This record gives sequence, structure tokens and C-alpha cells, in this order.
Amino acid sequence: MQNTTYTTLTRQVGLMREMQVVANNIANAATTGFRQEGVIFSEFVQPVPNGPSVSMATARVHDTSMVQGTLTQTGASFDFAIEGDGFFLIETPQGERLTRSGSFSPSAEGDLVTNDGYRVLDAGGAPIFVPAEGQIMAASDGTLSVNGQPLAQIGVVQPTDPLEMRREGGVMFDPVAGFEPVENPHVAQGFLEGSNVDPVGQIARMISVQRAYEMGQSFLDAENERLRSAIQTLMK
Repeated sequence: MQNTTYTTLTRQVGLMREMQVVANNIANAATTGFRQEGVIFSEFVQPVPNGPSVSMATARVHDTSMVQGTLTQTGASFDFAIEGDGFFLIETPQGERLTRSGSFSPSAEGDLVTNDGYRVLDAGGAPIFVPAEGQIMAASDGTLSVNGQPLAQIGVVQPTDPLEMRREGGVMFDPVAGFEPVENPHVAQGFLEGSNVDPVGQIARMISVQRAYEMGQSFLDAENERLRSAIQTLMK
């Protein structure tokens, strides 16, 4: 296979992967706490002695947008939104995970949990217990209190390396490279952060990717026809 054909094929695979990512972004434009995702293309070149080099384009690295989403006031005591950097820290059977979706509620056992039933952790990594009685109030730094008595501070952390985050379940991330506390976090009670997807920009990107894919496919079709004609000429 010629180097140009090989490069085009790997580029087509990358464009298809990007199309899937863009489509997922558009589908989650209204999902609470969703982070827009993108892909980063890179090219690997392997020199060949006394011949043309071999190159391959890939789109394996996923980039997560950290742009602030719009905050919507709900007035619910257990709805929280982070203003600025950071993620809520939650506990799952697979380990600690990060999320920007702050739609929480008390479980039957009294733990503060996500919509999926995962326990929300405090700044020290421990589950947050919510009393059955009393009005829950949250300070701007995420410190919860009932009737003036402090309970715990909601854990707000940030990944050590955002490019190493692995998306799980749409609004949940695995901080593969670890995480660290956010200094001076700002948590708003009674608000939820919407998706930070730019629908118009993503639709425009989808059109651009589709056109690039069609151009690559046209090149492959033309190259295939050229090789077929050459083989037929040699066989005569």
C-alpha cells in the first residue's frame, strides 16, 4: 500500500472518530454538567532507509473543554454548581471519580448521593452524611451546615493532568493522573450548571468534518481506480 493511501486511510479513521465525538456533544447539549469533548490529531512519521517515509495520522487524544457552563437557578437545597475551576468528588465501585453535575439528594441511609446513587465525598475524601431534619445551607466554599452547625465541606478538586482524564458515563470522569484540591472553591447552592456545548459551533464542525471525510473518500476512490487501470494494462 502506498504511503499516501495509508495516510489517507488513517486520517479517515480519525475523522470518523471525531464525527462520533461531535455527534455525542450535540446529543448532550442539554445534559446537566456535560463537558464538551474534542479530539487532537497527531502524525507519526517513520523514516525508511533508501525509500519514502511511512506516516500515520491518529486522533486518539481526547480534549475536554473546561469552559464554564450556564448556571440555572433551581432553588433546590441539594442542587449545587461550581463557579470556576474544579469538579465534585464522588465515590463509585470503580474508585473516586469527578463530575460537574451537582444534582444531589439524600439516600435512605442519609448519605448525599448523585442521581446514580454514588456517594458525594467531602474535602477529606469521606462520605457526607445529611441529617433527616433541619435546613441544609451551603457557604460559598461548599461548607454545609444545619441550623448553624457545620457538617462537612463538599470536595472540589481538579485533575492533575486534564488530558489524562477518561470520560465515563457522559458526565463522570476518571482522573487517571490523580487530582488535587481546588484552592478557594466557589459553590453555589440552589443552582445547576448546564452543558458547556456550543451547539452552533459543533454543527459547523460536523459539516466541516463530513466534507473532509468525503474529500478523503474521493481520493481513495480515484486511487483505487488508478491502480485497477494499471493492473489491467499490465495484464494485457
